Amino acid sequence: MIPLSTPHLAGNEWLYVKECLDSGWISSSGDFVPKFESAIAELIGCPHTVACVNGTVGLQLALQAGGLLSGEHVIIPNLTFVATSNAVHHAGGDPILMDVDKECWQLDLDLLEDFLGNQTFQKEENGKISTFFNKTGKRIAFIMPVHVLGNMGDMDRLTSIANKYHLKIVEDSTEALGSTFKGKHAGTIGDFGVFSFNGNKIISTGGGGMIVCREKGEADKLKHLINQAKAHPEEYTHDEIGYNFRMVNVLAAIGLAQAEQFGSHLAKKRDIAKTYKSQLEGLKGITFQKTLPKVEANQWMFTVLVEDPLGLHNWLKNHNIQTRRLWVPMDQLSIHKHLHYIQSDNQSYQLYENGLSLPCSVGLEESQLIHIIGKIKEFIGV
Repeated sequence: MIPLSTPHLAGNEWLYVKECLDSGWISSSGDFVPKFESAIAELIGCPHTVACVNGTVGLQLALQAGGLLSGEHVIIPNLTFVATSNAVHHAGGDPILMDVDKECWQLDLDLLEDFLGNQTFQKEENGKISTFFNKTGKRIAFIMPVHVLGNMGDMDRLTSIANKYHLKIVEDSTEALGSTFKGKHAGTIGDFGVFSFNGNKIISTGGGGMIVCREKGEADKLKHLINQAKAHPEEYTHDEIGYNFRMVNVLAAIGLAQAEQFGSHLAKKRDIAKTYKSQLEGLKGITFQKTLPKVEANQWMFTVLVEDPLGLHNWLKNHNIQTRRLWVPMDQLSIHKHLHYIQSDNQSYQLYENGLSLPCSVGLEESQLIHIIGKIKEFIGV
């Protein structure tokens, strides 16, 4: 079986894990957590990074550290992994689902502007102007763009809209390590950003996340919440409700070894995407995700639109090639039937109906890639 996307462990992973085991530092204390945080900070050009147990809790904590209050709205795209909406709920928020655009598959900014301009009102409270949703009367506090499949939308325009309507931005960059907009790294443009190091990401710790923020005080706040809100270095005193969301040293050791290989991992992902595009472009019924001229995407998960995704999925599966359908849109889940969904032509559902992700592991061999492309062409009838 040629897998969809698996970790590529070809560096110092064994050496660093052995160091943890030999020293006994396998839990949340140890040198590898701050070393991993520093390595990611250097990769993305941001000094304030906080490691955590996974990307989902990273999004939750970013919202909480940013001041989200119970019941307040957070705008998220309708096409995303469910972790995005789960994080909003865990933080006490109420998601508003927003459709995505047809070409880049990112949050539809035309729809966003129309919604904020026609379905919200602003008022001042305690010297601060906020935006409220007409239908609920509740404040819209955040917008959480998801850099879907490692691509990015027009972040200048999104930032301008957020500023106009007094919204904070948490970038769900869990899939976008290595992606940039006008040279700025994903996760560093909004108020907060979050990366994931799940097993299928470009670099992996097995399970883990990283929160990015602008100010040292915000990073200190996040570390406080992650560490059970412990208020004294020795005494067991706690000054608010905290969490045990710390990344453990042994996983950070794997992460550091992975970070050391990030450049080659990123280059391989982009090479795989380039080969797929050169070989499949122009074939009947195949459409690619478009990228804005200002964006350099990491090509994390190479995904195409095809006329018969289920048929192609089954065909490739029968030839021992793993593929994956896109996520069921958030509004289609029973747990979200009560949420407000802002859409025009329900592009999220069209992408879900026709999207199929193809194998793109960093360790994918050239012969395997050519074999996959050949089987796709056979299915299409080329």
